[in-house]
Formats: sequence, structure tokens, C-alpha cells
Amino acid sequence: MYSKTIFQAKEDLLQKKYSAVELTESVYQQIEKVEPKIQAYVHLTKDIALKQAHAADQSLAAGKDAPLLGIPIALKDLICMKGTRTTCSSQMLDQFIAPYDATVVKRLKNAGAVILGKTNMDEFAMGSSTENSWHHPTMNPWDLERVPGGSSGGPAAAVAAGQAAFSLGSDTGGSIRQPAALCGIVGMKPTYGLVSRFGLLAFGSSLDQIGPLTRTVADCSDALN
Repeated sequence: MYSKTIFQAKEDLLQKKYSAVELTESVYQQIEKVEPKIQAYVHLTKDIALKQAHAADQSLAAGKDAPLLGIPIALKDLICMKGTRTTCSSQMLDQFIAPYDATVVKRLKNAGAVILGKTNMDEFAMGSSTENSWHHPTMNPWDLERVPGGSSGGPAAAVAAGQAAFSLGSDTGGSIRQPAALCGIVGMKPTYGLVSRFGLLAFGSSLDQIGPLTRTVADCSDALN
């Protein structure tokens, strides 16, 4: 289940092949299996995710639907989610708890997404290898002796390793596109202004954009929408 694309998982959930809770638990099992070697995450939000998955199952049982209902996703650790740590992979912000949701997080929640946790990055998004994190470096899932790129290396590695159906990263000068290329997935920097930056701890406010990292182009379209 953990390796399903957004499209595949959505179809399976609607056909009741498995529940959103089962899908979420399968992804966490994959995280537990591979995370010690890859180190894509810095914080997991399992309690929150399982509550969201349970709510998704209730909605599905009631015949309701939403674009990402029950789909497990990850956030780069510079996107605020209320009540959770947002460190930008810096010791300076290690204990910072976001007081509000970023606009993209609000929209993901409204779309029914299950938010698994925060993923690693170069500190304050200044880097291109995810070696420059205060927490730990992230490894490329295809070759553990190579980097996953950066600064959104954690989000890219998580998707490539089956640790999330998709993730959100940020791109100033290639920080989504380059790690997507190095990890063999799809990454997109949207046109400036298409996606709200409210709740993003910015590197360069006139350049930064939040965008999706996914396994397929179709998934990229779904996540962006």
C-alpha cells in the first residue's frame, strides 16, 4: 500500500480495498523500516495523522469525498503546521512550535490529506544536498552513498522511498526541481503567486515558491490543484 500513487490510493480507498488508517499505518511501517538509513524525516506527527486517517474513513463510510481524502503526505520543515515543531533544520528554531497553519496546510487539511510529519532540508533552505541540516544528513534512497539533492532533499527522498504519497517542498533556485531529479521523481516550482507563501519560513521572499514532489506527473497535477 505504501508505494501507491495518489491516483491509485484514491481509487483503492473509494473501492474500500483498504482503509485510510490501514494505508497510513502501512506508510509508517515503511518509515520505520527504511528511515534509519535514509533519514528523510525530522519530526513525525503520527497521532495527528492517525486521527486524520480515522476522520477520512468516517467520511468515506458516509459517502463523502475530497480531492486528497485519506492520502498520506509530508511537509518540508519550513512549512508551518499549527501545534507542531517547524525548525527549518536549524538548532536556532529547534523548539519553535508553529502558532498557525500555513495556507497550503489549511488547504491540504480541507482536501482530506493525512499529514505524516516534517521532512529534512538544508538549514534555512540554504544548500543543495541536505547535508547541511542541524538534525542529520539525508541519504538518496537509490544509493545511500549519494546525496538526495536539496534543499528539499527530505521531501524528495521520502517520496522516492515510499515514505509518503507526495510531499510539499519549497524552491528558490532549484530546491524542488534538483532533488526531484536526483531522486527520480517529479518536482515542480509553480509560477510565482500561484501558491500562497503564507506560513512558509522564507529563504528569499521574492523568489520562494511552495510546490509538490510526487511519483508521477498526474500526481503532481492533483497535488498542485
